[in-house]
Amino acid sequence: MKNLILKPSSRKIMISKSIKRWIALSIFTFVNIVYAQQDPQFTQYMYNTLSYNPAYAGQREALSATALYRTQWVGLDGAPETTTISIHSPLAFESKIGLGLNIIHDEIGPTKETTFDLDFSYTIQTSAFNRLSFGLKVGGNLLDVDFSKLNLQDPNDPSFQSNIDNEFNPNFGVGVYYSSDNWYVGLSAPNLVETDHFDRSNNSNQTSSRTLLARERIHYFLMGGYVFDLNRNFKFKPATIFKAVEGAPLQWDASANFMYRETVTFGVAYRWTAALSGLVGFQINDNIFLGYAYDGDTTRLGEFNSGSHEIFLRFELSKARVRSPRFF
Repeated sequence: MKNLILKPSSRKIMISKSIKRWIALSIFTFVNIVYAQQDPQFTQYMYNTLSYNPAYAGQREALSATALYRTQWVGLDGAPETTTISIHSPLAFESKIGLGLNIIHDEIGPTKETTFDLDFSYTIQTSAFNRLSFGLKVGGNLLDVDFSKLNLQDPNDPSFQSNIDNEFNPNFGVGVYYSSDNWYVGLSAPNLVETDHFDRSNNSNQTSSRTLLARERIHYFLMGGYVFDLNRNFKFKPATIFKAVEGAPLQWDASANFMYRETVTFGVAYRWTAALSGLVGFQINDNIFLGYAYDGDTTRLGEFNSGSHEIFLRFELSKARVRSPRFF
């Protein structure tokens, strides 16, 4: 959760300016007030694993390219919109090394943030069917804040005259991923750099005298799933993900998906005290998978929006037939 620290002052004019600034700075914490996380959330997390864990790079044993678009809390002004694009593959056929590229663009209110990472994984065959992968993520993010999008009482207030434009911050993360043909478990921290965002409207160049707007916290993710063969036509996969960050409640998502004849998937998901979701997907051909999810908000915020929508697309090329099922 973002931590805001406003400089105290005994002068009324300074207090007034701090109150004005607080209105703008609350935008930074809006997403955390609702679901207590800084990183974007995805209902179809089971298909978007590379965004969470770099050790997943190359695990599909094919050149795998994915795109996901999420529009959250439709009808609510300034609500989050997130787009992710990723591509990953083994370095060569049956290689122990996997490489990937992951890009996330997130918009909420006056803020835009683009994260781009290169992912590297190394896999060890621990038994005939089990594999242990270690991953490293290296990259950075660009942050923009456009204060002109705020409805200010005083448009000439110097506190809001200096936008944040393409502020770059480096990033690296780590992860482990252990899997077999019908189950997986992964633990990761995709961002290990705790970045401070400062108010640059202050004339002083000294960091110690500027107002701290927000601090990026380390997020930890634990995910897992298991594929059950119910009969010749149906497979069943329960999956879950836990998200933890200092200063925020533990977040838990659980899902239950069915696959029919390795072509159609459908199921439900639940985000603890936040949302109930429906999911459906189609394996259009050997190379293309299309998925859709709808979230219905179970909090009071649901009274002010018409839900969240998420569309997922995956395209794959493989030199060899991928082991079945590749339900993850």
